[in-house]
Amino acid sequence: MTSADASVFETTRPASADYLIRFAASDAGRDYKGRMLDALDLRAGLAVLDAGCGPGADLPALAEAVAPGGTGGSGGSGGTVIGVDRDQEMLDAAAARTAAHPGVELRRGDVHALPLDDAEVDRACTDRVLQHVDDPARVLAEFHRVLRPGGRLVMGEPDWDTLAVDHPHPSLSRAYTRHITEQVVRNAAIGRQLARLATDAGFRVPEVIPVTQVFRDVRAADRVFGFERTTRRAVEAGYLSEYQAAVWLHHLAHRPFFASATLYVVVAEA
Repeated sequence: MTSADASVFETTRPASADYLIRFAASDAGRDYKGRMLDALDLRAGLAVLDAGCGPGADLPALAEAVAPGGTGGSGGSGGTVIGVDRDQEMLDAAAARTAAHPGVELRRGDVHALPLDDAEVDRACTDRVLQHVDDPARVLAEFHRVLRPGGRLVMGEPDWDTLAVDHPHPSLSRAYTRHITEQVVRNAAIGRQLARLATDAGFRVPEVIPVTQVFRDVRAADRVFGFERTTRRAVEAGYLSEYQAAVWLHHLAHRPFFASATLYVVVAEA
């Protein structure tokens, strides 16, 4: 990679909380998160779980939607938003972000064993969390346990096999994507699996919404995908040679750019 290429790509990994917050604020993040919020069908007074809430990027919008006279469109008593995460630093960031929202409660815990009682919440959501967990089926069973009968779960997860990056040598793009699906993301095909897993856990799945995100600006895409860092790992793992990696990155940096990936918003009802 030349110095000119390096000026295009981030070479150091951002802190996890910073990455999650900036992705939530990106065009791609706002698009599908808005669809998830709509699918939750929130109103004042409901109890909502955000499982794997991270630094709380989504908690204020959820809190506003269940507050009296909030964006959920009805009056009545205020609801509760419960954010769960296993990382205390994430919860500390979430606490600061939601300080002005008294209806938000934060709990430390693992999504495989949620720190909630049976049938405690009316709605639940999880955003790009199941791609990383040890046992997605167990997490789905936990969601079914904590939701009240008739409650709704909304999940947003990518299918990394759908990542397509334009390059005059398609084999390089395929090698890059294959490295991600085989080595980087634990449950890389979780997006396509969610409807089945939710059904197996006892949910009814009335809707699956595909959201294809298109990137035409390489710098904006790099803030999501970390091309240089991921390519370096692909070389170390033997998916690309040093020469192939240099050719790949140089083209991304200097030629018209196109990439796309599909994320699935899955609506499940208990």
